[in-house]
Amino acid sequence: METSEGVIEAELYLEQMPITASNFIDLANTGFYNGLTFHRVIPNFMLQFGCPYSKDPKSNRAGTGGPQPGSQYKNLKSGETCGRDNREGCIKDEFTAKISNEPGTLSMANTGAPNSGGSQFFLNTVHNDFLDWFSPGDSKHPVFGKVTKGMEVAMKISGTKTDRDDKPVNPIVMKSVTIKM
Repeated sequence: METSEGVIEAELYLEQMPITASNFIDLANTGFYNGLTFHRVIPNFMLQFGCPYSKDPKSNRAGTGGPQPGSQYKNLKSGETCGRDNREGCIKDEFTAKISNEPGTLSMANTGAPNSGGSQFFLNTVHNDFLDWFSPGDSKHPVFGKVTKGMEVAMKISGTKTDRDDKPVNPIVMKSVTIKM
């Protein structure tokens, strides 16, 4: 992930989380994430990214969008075709691997409702185990990858000045996301 603040490399958990990782890979390979901004940055918590409306860093809709409704992608583990719902482009929740929301992990963002994740994800900067899908409570956020290099870049982003809506005052851009298989 080449950001305006530096490069972050991550391993995706395709074997353990094939639906979520395949969705992310498909979006990255189509250029979906290129040019978007981090629309929510909360120090000592997480960095959120992946809303198409964030291409305009001043958009009030940033944080509400997702991939193209009704679009499809390939599950790279099973070879099956998966669909995004026709309403908001959301994918099916994947509650399979019990991987905790530790620092550096990539986790699927959602609205809190079942099957409401699509393109948005967050990078945990601290251990947010209360967000684990297998923990008691309503938050259910499956982890699908982890930073392997560039955590200092994530922490730099985490320290950026934000407005009252947790949006960086100076936009932090995702220049590109490249998948190496």
